[in-house]
Amino acid sequence: MLTVANVSVQFASRKLFDNVNIKFMDGNCYGIIGANGAGKSTFLKVLSGEIDSTSGDIIIEKGNRISVLEQDHFKFDELSALETVIRGHKELFNIMKQKDELYAKEDFNEEDGYKVGELEERFADLNGWEAESEAEKMLNSLKLSETDFSRKMDELSGGDKVKVLLAQALFGTPDILILDEPTNHLDFQSIKWLEEFLINFSKTVIVVSHDRHFLNNVCTHIVDIDYQEAKLYIGNYDFWRESSELARNMLSDSNTKKEEQIKQLEEFVARFSANASKSKQATSRKKMLEKITLDDIKPTSRKYPFIQLEIGRELGRDIVSVENLTKIVDGVIVLNNISFNISDAQKVVFLSKNENAISMILDILAGEINDYDGKVTFGKTVQTDYLPNDNSSFFVDENVNLVDWLRNYSGEEQSESYIRGFLGKMLFSGEEPLKKVKVLSGGEKVRMMFSKLMLSKANTLILDQPTNHLDLESIQSVNEALDKFKGTLFFSSHDFTFIESLATKIITLTPQ
Repeated sequence: MLTVANVSVQFASRKLFDNVNIKFMDGNCYGIIGANGAGKSTFLKVLSGEIDSTSGDIIIEKGNRISVLEQDHFKFDELSALETVIRGHKELFNIMKQKDELYAKEDFNEEDGYKVGELEERFADLNGWEAESEAEKMLNSLKLSETDFSRKMDELSGGDKVKVLLAQALFGTPDILILDEPTNHLDFQSIKWLEEFLINFSKTVIVVSHDRHFLNNVCTHIVDIDYQEAKLYIGNYDFWRESSELARNMLSDSNTKKEEQIKQLEEFVARFSANASKSKQATSRKKMLEKITLDDIKPTSRKYPFIQLEIGRELGRDIVSVENLTKIVDGVIVLNNISFNISDAQKVVFLSKNENAISMILDILAGEINDYDGKVTFGKTVQTDYLPNDNSSFFVDENVNLVDWLRNYSGEEQSESYIRGFLGKMLFSGEEPLKKVKVLSGGEKVRMMFSKLMLSKANTLILDQPTNHLDLESIQSVNEALDKFKGTLFFSSHDFTFIESLATKIITLTPQ
C-alpha cells in the first residue's frame, strides 16, 4: 500500500496540485489522467521518490518494493538485455553481483564464506534461482528474439529497448508498479500481453497513459488531476469521462429536478456496473460502482477541441493506385514491391514492425519523396493534405504568431476574425493567438496542424501518428472528427482504440 498524505507540489508561482490525500491499495490499477501540463508525470515522480513534494508525505508500507518504468532509454546501454531486466530488482541484482565477486576471489577466506552463506540465503528468499528463467519468459512474452537476450542494449532497436525496460519494471513482482506511458512504441501483441499481465497483477499499479483502450481494460480507478486537485474515482476511463459529462450537463440544465438527476445517475451507474461485472477486472468494482452517489460525480473543467474536417470537392471512384513500390535507403530495402488500389473513400491504416517503412510510404503518398521505384497514381479528383510525424519543418519561423502562421494556409480569406475562428476551435482563445509559435508545446503544434487541415478542405488526408503529443480530450476529438470525415484517410497510429474505431482497410508492410 502507498499513502499520499496532504501532498502539494508547486514550481515557482505555479501550483500543480494541493493537499492531495489518496490511498493506493493492492489489487487495484489506478490511471492518472489530466490535461497536458496538469502534472501527471510529476505526480508519478513524487510517488516514486524521484522528486520531493513541496509539502506532505508519501508513505510506503514497510517492506514494499517500488518499481518504475525507466524513461531514459540509454541508461543501460552497456548491459545485456537479460542483465537489464534482472536489474529491475535492485536488491537481487546487487546480491548476484556480490556473490560473483566473492566467488571470484583468489584469497577466499572464512569471513567470505560466512558472507556468501548469508547472500545465498537471501538470494533463495528472493527466488534468485528462477531469476534468469523468469526474465527470459518475460522477454519471450514481449516477442523479443532469444538471440537478443545476450546482446547489449545499445545494439537493440528502439522498440526492443522499450520492451526490455518494460520487462525490467515488471520483473520480480514489485509491490508498487509505476508506469509512465508504458504502451508507447509497443506493438499490439505486446500491449495485449501487458494488459493481461496487469489485469492479473495482485499488487498496486499506478499508470499514466494516453491510450483509452488500455486505460479502460486495466484500470479499476481513475485519479483525475484537475482544479489543482487530484481526485480518486471508482471505475475505468470511460466511466469517469461519461460521468463527468453527465454531471456537467446536469449542472447546465437548471430545469432538471434533483429527482430526475438521481434517476439519470442511477441508470448510468447501473449500465456501467453491468459491464464491470463482465470484465476480467475485479468484480468488486461492480459493488463499488453501485455505492456511488450524486455527490461522488464531478464535472470536469477540461475543454475539448472542435474539429470539423469538411471536404471542398467530392471524390471520384479512383483514389490511388500503387504498383510495385520499392524504396531503398543506404542499400537497405525499406519498401519492397508494395502494390494496392483504393477505389473509394476508405480509411486505410498502415501497419509494420518497421516504423520507418510506414513513415516512408506516407511521405511518398504525400509527395514528400519522389525518388522511388514503381508507380503511384492518384485520381483526378483527389486533393491531399499531410500531417507528418515530425512537423518541425512547418514551424521554422519561430517568431511568427499563431494568427500569421495559420494565415499562410487560409487561401483568399485572410481576415483575423476568420483565422481566429479556426484557432478558437482548437482551444487557442483570448490573447493566445498572438503568442509566438516558438513557445508552443508538442501537443499545441499538433492542434495547430489540425487547424491547417480544417482550412485546406482536402478530400484525402495523410496522417502519420496524428495523436502523438495530444491529451486524451484532444485524441477523442480527433477520433470523432476522422470518423465523420467523408473523404479518404491514409494513417498510422500506435493507439489500438484509434485504429479499431477508424480503419476500414489495413495494409501490412512486411519487414525485410
